Amino acid sequence: MASIVDSFNLFNLPETVEKMLFPSSHHGHDHTREGRVVSNIPVDILDNPKEYVFFMDVPGLSKSEIQVTVEDENALVIRSNGKRKREDGDDEGCKYLRLERRAPHKLQRKFRLPENANPSAITAKCENGVLTVTVEKHPPPPKSKTVEIAIA
Repeated sequence: MASIVDSFNLFNLPETVEKMLFPSSHHGHDHTREGRVVSNIPVDILDNPKEYVFFMDVPGLSKSEIQVTVEDENALVIRSNGKRKREDGDDEGCKYLRLERRAPHKLQRKFRLPENANPSAITAKCENGVLTVTVEKHPPPPKSKTVEIAIA
């Protein structure tokens, strides 16, 4: 039970507290310093013995439109600029008559990584609208052994 609570606290404590204190003000959006709206990416985080795995739905975005970085050696940052390529017609003079499909919003999530996470061993893949980011864990430190010494 303690490890579930520890992982929860390490990954999202500031965001969780803000949502609990101000539930109506958030609605899945944050504001940048410039006043732009940035949507939060919904995420599932799996904690298994060797790694942490983040699953995020990013429909309509290709892997080239998503950035996964590590800041300050312990903050995993996932963002997208939210721009959508429009398929232009092959013939000159083609133009859109209607654009109803919404372009993805600017997306961003930050996660403070636990101490046992290895920030130099992170992989990411984007398939079928799902981004999967895997953060390997450092091996656990060896357990100390007590050796009894006979007194002569």
